[in-house]
Amino acid sequence: MRVMVFVKATVDSENAVMPTSQELEAMGEYNQELIKAGIMLAGEGLKPSAQGKRIAFDGPRRSVIDGPFAETKELVAGYWLWEVRDMDEAVEWVKRCPNPMPGPSEIEIRPVYTEADFGEAMTQRAHDLHYGEGEKAGS
Repeated sequence: MRVMVFVKATVDSENAVMPTSQELEAMGEYNQELIKAGIMLAGEGLKPSAQGKRIAFDGPRRSVIDGPFAETKELVAGYWLWEVRDMDEAVEWVKRCPNPMPGPSEIEIRPVYTEADFGEAMTQRAHDLHYGEGEKAGS
């Protein structure tokens, strides 16, 4: 099962407070454990929302909203994409993570949809448009 693991933003991350050498090394060691275990597929830290943009959709209209964005606790400061057996394994790995922020912080784990989750709506054409031709839908 694939899961997206979100490091939630804090006031420090939104103010671009950079980690210390020790914090970078601890997280690097943790990431190496994830890689060696075959868990980590991708992961990066994100710059503060002040450097981001949102695009709001309303029917055919599009509106661009410049950061920073309100509600820091709802923002993401970084992410990992993991391949795990189940949610319990993901939770166990997160419990081993060094605190990603200088103070209190949160990490959220969310399962990634698979093609099977879309049922009959995932036709061969829909599959080919999303993933390219050559593989059978649901493979």
